[in-house]
Amino acid sequence: MVKKILIVLALVSLAACGRPSLGDPTLSGRQLNLEEFFDGRLTAYGQFQDVFGEVRRRFEVDIRGTWDGQTLRLVEDFVYDDGSTEQRIWTLQQTGNGGWQGTAPGVIGVATGQEVGDTFNWTYTIDLPLPDRDPLRVTFDDWMWLLSEDRVLNRAYMSRFGVPIGEVIITFERH
Repeated sequence: MVKKILIVLALVSLAACGRPSLGDPTLSGRQLNLEEFFDGRLTAYGQFQDVFGEVRRRFEVDIRGTWDGQTLRLVEDFVYDDGSTEQRIWTLQQTGNGGWQGTAPGVIGVATGQEVGDTFNWTYTIDLPLPDRDPLRVTFDDWMWLLSEDRVLNRAYMSRFGVPIGEVIITFERH
């Protein structure tokens, strides 16, 4: 039992190494403004990899964003490689000084985020629907970087009970 606990603690410690930080030097002079980038039509392409690096699921997302000056609403329609679909609707609001908060069905409490330069960090816990299974409660530590005026790269670290379970990589492209 002690050996299993030590292994889990070692994995958690290793997973924390090498993660991005809002204090990291920026690699561009770009400024990510969520309300501008996500206002309109976008397509996202992504995949989930488990902690061993095995790709477990791929997906495409059609996103329709609207910004009314106070609220950013994102309607995300997912199509997974197995043909299953999902819709998630986010409602986000600025909290000042680059801060954001948001809600969506399945999200536990309120998601919080911070924009700094070309980077956005977003954290939340969600009950993820899974095919032929009960939803899985996971925590996301989501990082986005503005690569160009029409492209954002997203890397999300997923954990369950504080233990890493995988990563999601997504590219968002504006139309």
